[in-house]
Amino acid sequence: MAVRPGPHLSGGPAVSSGGKDVQSKMSTETVKIGTRGSPLALAQAHETRARLMAATGRPESDFEIVVIKTSGDMILDRPLSEVGGKGLFTKEIETALLDRSIDLAVHSSKDMPTVLPEGLFISGFLPREDVRDAFLSPSAKSLADLPAGSRVGTSSLRRRAMVQRLRPDLEVVEFRGNVQTRLKKLGDGVADATLLAFAGLKRLGQEAVATSLLETADFLPAVGQGAICIESRMGDTEVNAMIALIHHAETAVALTLERAFLAELDGSCRTPIAGLAHVEGDEIVFEGLILRPDGSEAHATTRRGPITAAEALGRDAGRELKARGGPDFFVVGA
Repeated sequence: MAVRPGPHLSGGPAVSSGGKDVQSKMSTETVKIGTRGSPLALAQAHETRARLMAATGRPESDFEIVVIKTSGDMILDRPLSEVGGKGLFTKEIETALLDRSIDLAVHSSKDMPTVLPEGLFISGFLPREDVRDAFLSPSAKSLADLPAGSRVGTSSLRRRAMVQRLRPDLEVVEFRGNVQTRLKKLGDGVADATLLAFAGLKRLGQEAVATSLLETADFLPAVGQGAICIESRMGDTEVNAMIALIHHAETAVALTLERAFLAELDGSCRTPIAGLAHVEGDEIVFEGLILRPDGSEAHATTRRGPITAAEALGRDAGRELKARGGPDFFVVGA
């Protein structure tokens, strides 16, 4: 079964002659890969570089990883939902793309806004990792096992809303930082448990710190969770041809649907939205969910259809939930 990405994902030219042609075109130029500087972001950039090296036959010295500090990295004292949402982790990197300081950018797909700056596009996805959320706690085996009144630390509005929906007897506290910082906070008693994307733990080689995993049937992940995406300039033929060599079409189809769903809901870090698509043969299956920020109300929907209709299915699902929720759905107390 051939899986094709949506038209807004293709961008680069068709590559039919393998990596050697791409190597010959850019063999004298260093390819600059832009990324945030967190341990997870660097792990994702290194994975992308390794795949590009394998696909093109070029040495590591031909690929330079350029660390760029973003607004989201510098704001540590407030919830991201209060200061701008998803673009906080991409704006400075996209500026570097537009001024040609870098050739491509590596992002966590769940951090990507649905509207990108003019001249830029998502030119590739790597194979998706495990999409589930991990539960971490020194005192309980699972979210269900936490005693009433326990504190769960998270900075994600989706996780906050879903925890409050499933366990309204728990207290949710603001909890930011990398994996080691959050583990230290748990040890210091700031919270009794926290939740992290299991994909991130796996990419860091730290999956063993997960106490248990939350199954998607009970705890739907964020749109794009577990997927690394690559952003580049439209019309940059050589770079886009190189990215095409490592592009994972099945992940692209799933993300096409999920991001279309998110776009209809105007989703950002400021809205509790969950969604997951996966390919089954020639069809794509989707589950979507919106929640009030306090978890007091939720609306869910599902879709199944041909992979060629991925974007239309996502938009239709988003429109349905937007209509069902109403204009004040994401406002606490509305």
